[in-house]
Amino acid sequence: MKLKNVAIGSFDEILVDDGFYVLKIQNDTVSNVQIKREINKRYIQFHFCLKGNGTFLFNDGNYTLDVSEENSLLLYNTKQDLPLNLSLVPGSWMVSVVMTIRRFHSLFSEEASYIPFLNTENKEKKYYAQEMVTPAIAVVLSQMINYNLHPTIKKLYIKGKVYELISLYFNKSTDADLEQCPFLVDEDNVKRIRRAKELIIANMAEPPSLNELAQEVGLSLKRLKEGFKQIYGDSVYSFLFDYKMEYARRLLDSGQYNVNEIGLRIGYSTSSHFIAAFRKKYGTTPKKYMTELAN
Repeated sequence: MKLKNVAIGSFDEILVDDGFYVLKIQNDTVSNVQIKREINKRYIQFHFCLKGNGTFLFNDGNYTLDVSEENSLLLYNTKQDLPLNLSLVPGSWMVSVVMTIRRFHSLFSEEASYIPFLNTENKEKKYYAQEMVTPAIAVVLSQMINYNLHPTIKKLYIKGKVYELISLYFNKSTDADLEQCPFLVDEDNVKRIRRAKELIIANMAEPPSLNELAQEVGLSLKRLKEGFKQIYGDSVYSFLFDYKMEYARRLLDSGQYNVNEIGLRIGYSTSSHFIAAFRKKYGTTPKKYMTELAN
């Protein structure tokens, strides 16, 4: 039985195999996007948030789970269907892997007891888990979002990456020989690039130059720029611009600050520069935006 698509919005769906799908969901608009999709109880779901924030709604919105940037959500319930009802904020990216539990069991048929919810006593229970996305997983997710391959091998490539993703997700060993890990260099780079993102956000009013940032995190300028684009889908300063505008919009939503105060908080010395930037991002001025909120 195939999943029934009742999506509101758009996403790239890749049928990897019978009962095995990958959804790549990107909200590059300036407003929240709602994604709805029927998924019955025969399926297990893995959701990975690369950028932004997503909220999963259950039971007609009476129960919600937030998945923030660089976090994941595993959903499995043998008792009831868990349809996808996802709200994504602007600038969010999500990769979801959905497969039948039968297909999932086949991946671990000899080691089923190793996975907590696959053992006999738990097989009829529901299982939800939220975890941080590790650097190794972040690398694979980036590769699943950003690739330039001939269409004829796209399915094969994604299939291999999904198996790699699931393997890394359940690799809980703390005794792995890091020197033998093929992702060691990439993982280190991901950690440094994440640190770069944290630094520009923490200092968004007076951000460091790219050279200063590269030196601070221990990467070459070229590697910082290429790696940041691969992981976050944008250049450093474009990412920061979008972050600052979203931060400003939330401050406007709060009603606690005026336009001048918000502009200063995010690094604009004059309100006119902030107003111009806000209009560029959202197509309206902060004052008009606040007026629309009041209505």
